[in-house]
Amino acid sequence: QVHLVESGGGLVQPGGSLRLSCVASETTFSIYAMGWYRQGPGNQRELVARINTGGTTTYADSVKGRFTISRDSAKNTVYLQMNSLKPEDTAVYYCGAHHADLRTERAWDSWGQGTQVTVSS
Repeated sequence: QVHLVESGGGLVQPGGSLRLSCVASETTFSIYAMGWYRQGPGNQRELVARINTGGTTTYADSVKGRFTISRDSAKNTVYLQMNSLKPEDTAVYYCGAHHADLRTERAWDSWGQGTQVTVSS
């Protein structure tokens, strides 16, 4: 079991930038990918960006060219650099870890508590 803690959210004007951080309690071999997800008012939770253990990244079309996901394995931390922020980026952002154990055929997810991002003038 891994615990995830997000930070870095806040209020920013359109066109501004924020950097979100997600710190994991430990590094485990079972984690094959980590990602950032968001849920805005009246919307379902959606994928923003993911990075797997090999470094391959995936982005939602709405954030391509503006957001960058990265990781620092030594610090057990995943980051989301958000540039050129728009009001529609306003949401609670969640960090997720995706696990799989091939020996036991188990798969599961871990989630952080979320951090609020508000983009408004």
